[in-house]
Amino acid sequence: MLTIYGVYRSRAIRPLWVLEECKAPFSHIPVIQAYRLTDATAASAALNTAMPDYLAINPLGQVPAMRDGALLLTESLAICLHIARKYGGTLGPASDDEASLMEQWALFAATAVEPAAIEILYTTRDGQADSPTGQGIIRLAAEKLKRPLSRLEQHLAHHDWLMNRFTVADIMVAECLRYGQSYAPLLTDFPKTARWLSAAQSRPAFNTVWSRRAAEPE
Repeated sequence: MLTIYGVYRSRAIRPLWVLEECKAPFSHIPVIQAYRLTDATAASAALNTAMPDYLAINPLGQVPAMRDGALLLTESLAICLHIARKYGGTLGPASDDEASLMEQWALFAATAVEPAAIEILYTTRDGQADSPTGQGIIRLAAEKLKRPLSRLEQHLAHHDWLMNRFTVADIMVAECLRYGQSYAPLLTDFPKTARWLSAAQSRPAFNTVWSRRAAEPE
């Protein structure tokens, strides 16, 4: 059976959302990030990314990781693509061309969206969003996102979803963009992108995994 390692308050939520959409059977091992623990090496510490048993799975000490038979993957978007392709039905590609388009959207999410969006997330999470320095970081990150958001806006002017239906491509891009969502002005000039993101996050599967995320300790 496919196994996902990682908590919902991590990039593991991406493949966990895909799995919830396609209702594929899997086992879940909630490995928490070591940096979130006071002492990750304590005897009483929760299963975490610094433990030798987990480092044997992913030497980078990051989550998620996935085992599916003999296959081991340690990159969240690669895991999403694998699950969608093997178990996802219409979430996955129906042709080689669709597979290539989904891979392109994954790379777009990882390179054009996530780096700047996560700057917004970290600045807000660290309580710096209202400081002059934090505001400067957030504004600069939002500026960096204007070109990829314009790309999305142009595409979504003619499509409800990134493909001709809801797919893993939407999950991957939506999850990377979510990191910047706390900055309210981010999507003001991109109403079609805002509509698309809201539609993705209104899906029952997303609401399920988000509720599970909220139930985990911060």
